[in-house]
Amino acid sequence: MEPLIRLFSAWSGKAPDKIEALPPTGSNRRYYRIFYTSQQTPDRPACGQTSCIGVVGTNRSENLCFTGMARHFASQGINVPEVYAVSEDGMCYIQEDLGTLTLFEAVAPGRNSGNYSDEEKALLLKTIRLLPKIQYKGAEGLDFNLCFQEKELSHRQILFDLNYFKYCFLKAVHNDFHEASLQDDFDLLAADLLKDRAETFLYRDFQARNVILKDGEPYFIDFQGGMRGPVYYDLAAFVWQAKAAYPDSFRRQLVEAYMEELRKYCDIDETFFRDRLRLFVLFRTIQVLGAYGFRGYFEGKVYFTESVPYAMANLRALFADGASAGLQARYPYLCSLLRMLCGRPEYMPTDNSDRRLTVKVCSFSYRKGIPEDRSGNGGGYVFDCRAMDNPGRYEEYKKLTGLDAPVIEFLEKRGEVQKFLASAEPLADSHVERFISRGFTNMSISFGCTGGQHRSVYCAQKMAEHLKERFGETIRVRLIHRERGIDRYL
Repeated sequence: MEPLIRLFSAWSGKAPDKIEALPPTGSNRRYYRIFYTSQQTPDRPACGQTSCIGVVGTNRSENLCFTGMARHFASQGINVPEVYAVSEDGMCYIQEDLGTLTLFEAVAPGRNSGNYSDEEKALLLKTIRLLPKIQYKGAEGLDFNLCFQEKELSHRQILFDLNYFKYCFLKAVHNDFHEASLQDDFDLLAADLLKDRAETFLYRDFQARNVILKDGEPYFIDFQGGMRGPVYYDLAAFVWQAKAAYPDSFRRQLVEAYMEELRKYCDIDETFFRDRLRLFVLFRTIQVLGAYGFRGYFEGKVYFTESVPYAMANLRALFADGASAGLQARYPYLCSLLRMLCGRPEYMPTDNSDRRLTVKVCSFSYRKGIPEDRSGNGGGYVFDCRAMDNPGRYEEYKKLTGLDAPVIEFLEKRGEVQKFLASAEPLADSHVERFISRGFTNMSISFGCTGGQHRSVYCAQKMAEHLKERFGETIRVRLIHRERGIDRYL
């Protein structure tokens, strides 16, 4: 933190008014919102806001990749956060604060209901129309030596992704397969994906979570995994984003909007383009299943295991398309495995008859931010446990959590926690009853303390158990101890 404060002071000429840690992301980078009093000077343009984002990374090459690409993209007229300052050692930097509204959150009501509004569709179409500019203008003059992982999509990189699927998904759910036959199809698929020599920028993670809406305009982040590569991959990643579950008719609209914009940069043989796109939809979906397998089956993150049926639905639709018969003929063993997986009962579509209320009960550390509610509903409570005596202040409890007997005994002996929950539980009960009567499907109850280890863990555990005992099978109770890496249903 100190190096970041020094960098901010050198850039702004003042000390920050306040610094807030932002919620953790999937990376090792740590983000902070820095508040300050904006002031314009002749030698430094004002950022036009009273906050900026400070980033502390753990990998110098990754940091320099992001900041270098961001500056290049900005020079090409692409909407990305402005980089204000980078430390001499490259380990921290300061960038523009674009706000907090992601495209993923903006279209959450449509995603959750399965019915995207005209306004939501307009945002998605606006975003996909900007992709060709990123791919072509972004590649113009870009020093691909900046790339953090690979400079271009290669046979080796493709096999990394395919083997990610094999080891992290396939072996976890179906270990009875012929490895040599699968590898034959992997090798052929990798060769086919690289048939086109590409001079365009491949974003690699072009999805709604990596788009921030500022004044209604899409701005792009998290492109440091990019490299030189074909245009089809990013289109497949966005349009076939698994849990987005876009209707087929709207998918066609998105592809048409992209192709219309793409024609400004190159000539298109539409039949050839669509054939190549189908190939990359297959590849991207396989890669996504690998990620879901690792994050879901190995790390125990429920969100990712719940996302698997959506990816399988994309594969079913791909195989049902008569134009995809060539894929099944060219990669027979791979496609036979995928078709078998698609038919497994746990991956089949549901009739959405289970409309029970899901109550998410979460413990968290205030140091790492209040948990986000991504349901699109926003109902529930956040309880602050920090007024109670903290077991973490005592040496014998520092390595324990609110699930361990000594900590439980410590809290209950003092009597504070019983009074606290005696006030919280009736509030939660009445809220749950009201949500059930109104047919709502999501509610969140969070308990926070300093480290998310003792008091909040105890309270969240007790609340989840109370709700399950009180309401039984009329609701689903999802218990998350965020800082402990626990995410499960009771």
